[in-house]
Amino acid sequence: MITFSGEKVMWHGGAPAAPTEAADRSRTMAAGVLAAHGGERIRFDGLISHDITYVGIIQTAMASGMSRFELPYVLTNCHNSLCAVGGTINADDHVFGLSAARRFGGEYVPANLAVIHQYARERLAGCGKMLLGSDSHTRYGALGTMGVGEGGPELVKQLLGDTYELPAPRVILVYLTGSPRQGVGPHDAALALCGAVFPDGLVKNAVLEFAGPGVKNLSMDWRMGLDVMTTETACLSSIWQTDEKTEAWLALRGRLGDYKRMEPAEGALYDALVTVDLAALEPMAALPYHPSKAVPVSQLAGKPAGQGVIAGCAGGLLENIAEAAAILKGRSVGSGYFGLSVYPASMPVQLAAMRSGALETIIAAGGVVKPCFCGPCFGAGDVPANDSVSLRHTTRNFPNREGSQPAQGQSAQVILMDARSIAATAANGGVITPATEIDYDMPEPADSFDDAPYRQRVYRGIGSPLPDEPLRYGPNIQPWPEIPAMPEDLEVTFAAVIQDPVTTTDELIPSGETSSYRSNPMKLAGFALGRRVPEYVPRCRALQAEGKQSAIYAVKPGDGSAREQAASCQRVLGGAANVAREYATRRYRANLINWGIVPFTYDGEFTWQPGDVLRVPGIRASLTAGAEQVQGFIGDTPVTLGLGSLTEKEREILLDGCLINWYRAHRGSGNG
Repeated sequence: MITFSGEKVMWHGGAPAAPTEAADRSRTMAAGVLAAHGGERIRFDGLISHDITYVGIIQTAMASGMSRFELPYVLTNCHNSLCAVGGTINADDHVFGLSAARRFGGEYVPANLAVIHQYARERLAGCGKMLLGSDSHTRYGALGTMGVGEGGPELVKQLLGDTYELPAPRVILVYLTGSPRQGVGPHDAALALCGAVFPDGLVKNAVLEFAGPGVKNLSMDWRMGLDVMTTETACLSSIWQTDEKTEAWLALRGRLGDYKRMEPAEGALYDALVTVDLAALEPMAALPYHPSKAVPVSQLAGKPAGQGVIAGCAGGLLENIAEAAAILKGRSVGSGYFGLSVYPASMPVQLAAMRSGALETIIAAGGVVKPCFCGPCFGAGDVPANDSVSLRHTTRNFPNREGSQPAQGQSAQVILMDARSIAATAANGGVITPATEIDYDMPEPADSFDDAPYRQRVYRGIGSPLPDEPLRYGPNIQPWPEIPAMPEDLEVTFAAVIQDPVTTTDELIPSGETSSYRSNPMKLAGFALGRRVPEYVPRCRALQAEGKQSAIYAVKPGDGSAREQAASCQRVLGGAANVAREYATRRYRANLINWGIVPFTYDGEFTWQPGDVLRVPGIRASLTAGAEQVQGFIGDTPVTLGLGSLTEKEREILLDGCLINWYRAHRGSGNG
């Protein structure tokens, strides 16, 4: 079904082959796109953020000297759009976002109009482009766009005219053959791919390049549904071969000019090969608590579930909704404990599904149609009941992400599954059922797009700033506190020691209801590690009261979301260092650096406990000299700590204390 080979391969005659001396990395699609955007110092074509992240990004950019958006920037409102948590604060963020788009020259998408990545597909992505988003699932490879998800500070750099520094990544060929059978959807392929490559880090920080004869057998929705889940493989980005289906999809949206034919050039050299036989795929499920814990749905068949949710950038696509409706036609969700919710990914998708009759069918079967919203992915919508199983065609199923509170005895298990098998389960009264076991008439493949909701409601001010427009602040929107520069000698006390194999950003700063406070750095920091190490915040605050700094040890921190708050919350609580065996993602390590937290590595067994003190004499001198490792002491025990390869700018940011301080020192001096 899916195989991985770590051997280099060459693109030859439309297929992978053993490389010859003539093979060349520059002939991959990814290399061409990167070269066109500056190579290792990239300027993106556009930026996109949602309402959990854009306030902090704009506040940071303003503190760093921004007076206008230097490139197209779109603000969507699809995460905190319930406006039901913490009084007025979510809606206050939205008002701030519109005022910022007007003042600095951006585009503003009101709440419930589209989820971030569907809007980017429909309005921004195009063949050969690069887009940067403050959300980890920034993936538009199926449209020939290299999307990169990073923490907010990387968007700040772009807004200030700076570049994204990226050493040439590995490029891995994902070779598709065959055609998927009825009942198998994009999430089945995505979960199988994650299960094959994530556990051993086979594609970590690489670019996945999709090509092969199987591509033509996939619709655009199928491609996009698989593509968005590449984030869960820990890769950096993705890019796909384009064809007449790509052209037709863009043309229907009035963007034919954004199409061009893209495919690997003869002799393109790849660092590894993933082969996917689409015909051999079967319905898959990801068990708690990671998308890579993939098993065939048939192994779970007959077990009860309490909830089904089809939503967001992965699940809420038109074809998923249409095929789910076809499965439910003439059937019933029933009046038992199982319920079904469907969230279209955008209002144009909702219009198309409504006009086709798909939504009518779902509603008639007992399903509930809800607004365009990302909430079910991160814990702000359709929270399941205690001890129940929720089946979700969304992107993640991390621990406690969907609203459970372990300290209060609440738990929930989320299993990821394709919309087709969720609909089959719904049609079977909540008993888990693979879609391949249900007889149904496949809907005719049809694409439809009406952008009237966008034309009526979206504020389009890119390139037209209104500098006299006042910014509108709610009481929860607070500025960043002052961040100190790096001292000559570093001394930190460990406030948390986590020996789990992987620590996600969801654990470092929980999602769900806490997201409403992301415009208030100190308020949000109070939730840091709250569901994993409840003692962390009190320890940090006690150390701060004594004028001391703190640190975290984790084996492999930073898997999952791009959220910069996983780092910034540590920083405003006095955090100055992380120590890890390795960092799960490039973006988490970058977030630490941008917030002035030293990302140390330590190869040995970590036997120390919270309260132990790490001293690193001469840390400023070591960073200034470009050292890749330093000598420290935990208690009286000497330890060798790695710094890895830091660029000159990264060292300067650490020395200055954070990115805001760096821009204050360097902006206007030719370095910004």
